[in-house]
Amino acid sequence: MSAAPTAEAPAYVANTKVGRFTDFVDERVGGSGILREFGRKVFPDHWSFMFGEVALYSFVILLLSGTFLTFFFDPSMAETHYAGSYTPLKNVEMSVAYSSSLDISFDVRGGLFMRQVHHWAALLFVASVAVHMLRVFFTGAFRKPREMNWVVGGVLLILAMAAGFTGYSLPDDLLSGNGLRIIDGVIKSIPVIGTYISFFLFGGEFPGTVIISRLYTLHILLVPALILLMIVVHLFMVVVHKHTQYPGPGRNDRNVVGYPLGPVYAAKAGGFFFIVFGVIALMAGFFTINPIWNYGPYDPSPVSAGTQPDWYIGFVDGALRLMPGVVSGFHFEYIIFGHVLTLNVLLPALVPAGIIFTVLFTYPWIERWITKDNREHHVLDRPRNAPTRTAIGVAGFTWYSVMWAAAGSDLIATHFHVALNDVTYWLRALFFVGPFIAFAVTKRVALALQRKDREIALHGRETGRIVRLPHGEFIEVHAPLDEYKRYKLVGFESLAPLPAQPNEHGVVTRKENRRAKLSRWFFEDRVAPATPAELEAGHGHHEAVEAGEGQKTLSH
Repeated sequence: MSAAPTAEAPAYVANTKVGRFTDFVDERVGGSGILREFGRKVFPDHWSFMFGEVALYSFVILLLSGTFLTFFFDPSMAETHYAGSYTPLKNVEMSVAYSSSLDISFDVRGGLFMRQVHHWAALLFVASVAVHMLRVFFTGAFRKPREMNWVVGGVLLILAMAAGFTGYSLPDDLLSGNGLRIIDGVIKSIPVIGTYISFFLFGGEFPGTVIISRLYTLHILLVPALILLMIVVHLFMVVVHKHTQYPGPGRNDRNVVGYPLGPVYAAKAGGFFFIVFGVIALMAGFFTINPIWNYGPYDPSPVSAGTQPDWYIGFVDGALRLMPGVVSGFHFEYIIFGHVLTLNVLLPALVPAGIIFTVLFTYPWIERWITKDNREHHVLDRPRNAPTRTAIGVAGFTWYSVMWAAAGSDLIATHFHVALNDVTYWLRALFFVGPFIAFAVTKRVALALQRKDREIALHGRETGRIVRLPHGEFIEVHAPLDEYKRYKLVGFESLAPLPAQPNEHGVVTRKENRRAKLSRWFFEDRVAPATPAELEAGHGHHEAVEAGEGQKTLSH
């Protein structure tokens, strides 16, 4: 005998067409569970986390403005005579790519504005990615479990620079053509295969007839797709690993203190997107950038002075300018087996960039090897509490900045009325000694700030009140800190040097000895945070001073 069928509870039916359509999609896709779970994700609230949002929003603006520009730009290098509305270039022979860029600037409604929105957004995108990575480095957010996310960030930085360079070269004006000429020289300096790569890339002898169309394909298709993929991977790992947070009461590696994504952060993100868009639009409307009509079409025969690339590529150009051709009779160009080896181009173009990105990608594993710290870290460091890491970061940034400044050495000489050779010599000296000076100064400053924090935690903040004790001594009254501020000053882990450890056979290897030496160099100069006993003693001292304040005589 079969059991009687049980009545099922009636399914919810939406009252509106939009609601019914949403239910239809959700029953087949199952997106509500994903959105519900994602909306519950808690994110901490701190202004420095907004650099990553600026990068994301500027990339969205790049996609929107770039889509508009693709409707009007023609990447052909075929020759034509300009017939647009810009009179100074009437009937001038130029490429179709340059002619269409001029048409966008002068004949397409809103074209110049969109061009400048796209260019400013590109500069902001690279800058925000770079600053975001600096924030991650100085706060130690790259540590386990985020090493791979740090690598993704490094790839994003390289892709952002590649997107900027390929787009910068598309108008085929004199300025971008000179940049391509530098790239061609760097490629040809590669031994044996350099000339073949150049011929393949440019479709013949520079400048060829296909480089603009190939860069256009990279710029609108391959590079944006890779950037979008890296952004998705990056955000996925942020959700999986949960967000980092700055130290504070109640915050540890097992929780996240903040607000949920929905609706708090969703509303904030929407508003912040329009703020970023508004700032970029204001810059595009009021500040001219890349006025290609002033440069004219690219002609490989003349050499123009005073040309600088966009800032993110400037360090390569600066390294090329700093490299001498001859040092004490030692030449950097040789002919080996019939092939020209041009070290004065190859070395500055590839070695500094190689060093920067090799250290960038490997640093999380280098520091983990030195510290032997395999724990998960979700609470960030204050930069002053990791003085050696902070000093390394500032030294690298200084090295990059010297090369970046060298890209404008001619403008420094003309604007400040100094000799170009003197500027070059000073920058060459800073190229070698600048990072060491920056490292030493930064580490001393970080340690001094740690000592100041320890002093404030133990003795309180200065009030400016001077009192005279009964025996005639003058002292300044210090006010004790509240618990939150005191935790900020003492709530961190101060690692000590880790001596060499024997392996399972009881042998201390050479590699382990090297690690121990690096650990001693990394952590030997340190200021330990105040202990609870020291804080209690200092707190008792404050209570005694406050209790006896009525007996003190104020000095006049």
